[in-house]
Amino acid sequence: MLNISGLKEGIVLDHIQAGKSLDIYYHLGLDKLECQVAIIKNAKSSKMGRKDIIKIEGALDTLDLKVLGYIDHNITVNIIKDDQIVEKKTLKLPKKITNVIHCKNPRCITSIEQELPHVFYLSDAAAETYRCLYCEEKYGK
Repeated sequence: MLNISGLKEGIVLDHIQAGKSLDIYYHLGLDKLECQVAIIKNAKSSKMGRKDIIKIEGALDTLDLKVLGYIDHNITVNIIKDDQIVEKKTLKLPKKITNVIHCKNPRCITSIEQELPHVFYLSDAAAETYRCLYCEEKYGK
């Protein structure tokens, strides 16, 4: 049995689809933070078969959880304080995301104006479809 020590204060991202933890690591910008991060890949799960887990020490206020909701809204976010889970957050699809996905329309203003942020809004929650704020280009998962 693998043992990763507990957190005094931080965040545990649980129920990540197996193999998605590194995508989340980079989307959250964890590679740019100075905190300790533990990534557990392909952990056994009775609910999912296999799952990934990410433990992040500290960094409670620096993470954008909207990105997580877009990547996989089934992830469980556990907030840890004083070695205890003080809050469990469930995620949902964010209504708007910025610079997570990029517009593929060559005529979109974001293709011409490179410094413009890529902003997408949720147009169909059931189908998990987003549209570009500028040109309405559809982006589905």
